[in-house]
Amino acid sequence: MKSLRWLAVIAALVVVAPTLAEARAGGGTSSGSRGSKTDQAPAPTQTAPQSKPVERSKTEPQQAQKPGGAAATPAPQAGGFMSRNPFLSGLMGGMIGAGLIGMLFGGGFGGGLAGAAGMLGLLLQVALIGGLGYLAYRLYRGWSANRTQAAPAGGPAYALAGNTPPRPVDAPPLARSGLSGAMGGSAAMAGAPQVAIGPDDYQAFETLLAGIQAAYSKADLAALRGFATPEMVGYFSEELSSNASQGVENKVEAVKLEQGDLSEAWREGNLEYATVAMRFSMIDITRRITDGTIVAGNDKVRTEATEVWTFLRSCGGKWLLSAIQQT
Repeated sequence: MKSLRWLAVIAALVVVAPTLAEARAGGGTSSGSRGSKTDQAPAPTQTAPQSKPVERSKTEPQQAQKPGGAAATPAPQAGGFMSRNPFLSGLMGGMIGAGLIGMLFGGGFGGGLAGAAGMLGLLLQVALIGGLGYLAYRLYRGWSANRTQAAPAGGPAYALAGNTPPRPVDAPPLARSGLSGAMGGSAAMAGAPQVAIGPDDYQAFETLLAGIQAAYSKADLAALRGFATPEMVGYFSEELSSNASQGVENKVEAVKLEQGDLSEAWREGNLEYATVAMRFSMIDITRRITDGTIVAGNDKVRTEATEVWTFLRSCGGKWLLSAIQQT
């Protein structure tokens, strides 16, 4: 019986350990919404070259559109010039076919060369076929000219090639250390970023990082509602309920942003989004509620995490956390 009890304890620890190892707010999961980009990978940055896709979201996947909301260009019609001009191709086919049938029966294209009428008929048919060929040539030239004029001309080379635009010379560095100064901006989008992110915005992101972890540690849902979207608050509530059912509580203290950079920033309607990669350190421990025993983490050792957070705001409003993705 004692062996069975120990096996049950070990099995429970194996199941619970991965959850407790990343017990901070949103730790270990990728959830939330990034608007129309929810099903798209964030642009890579120096801090987070890649990130895991969103696993849980209330936003339905949408068909990707080109930058600027332009609809996809229709695929060119298949086939050549004759397939797009059935009347002309049918007429020429009929004339050639009639001439070939005449030749099979010994009459040739002009019904024979025995008389002047036959010769005249032959010349008329040859002239008609030549005229149709010239007409086809002129129509083909006009069609080619129209296609050339419709093709996009000029514009920046990176937009035509689909590459990332060069970073401005006076742009801030991609990464930063400590809490002073502004995080670097690396808007890795096709074309210029649609939303300008400044020092005040970066400071707001840092404040939200610390505020959300502190509110989560206190299981303060009211405070979390002022920091995150209702969707993210719902996910946090689920995590806190899971901790309570296991008889533990998570404490995250002394949060410090070590490095961060902007992935992308864009606007959708009256909402603005900003996705930021952040590497931060903290004291992250999980205690048993009954006696305060630490069951995960170390209150003397700082741990690090790198995550990609997406924030949103209404135009003129304050930023709220709308998604967290693991790296």
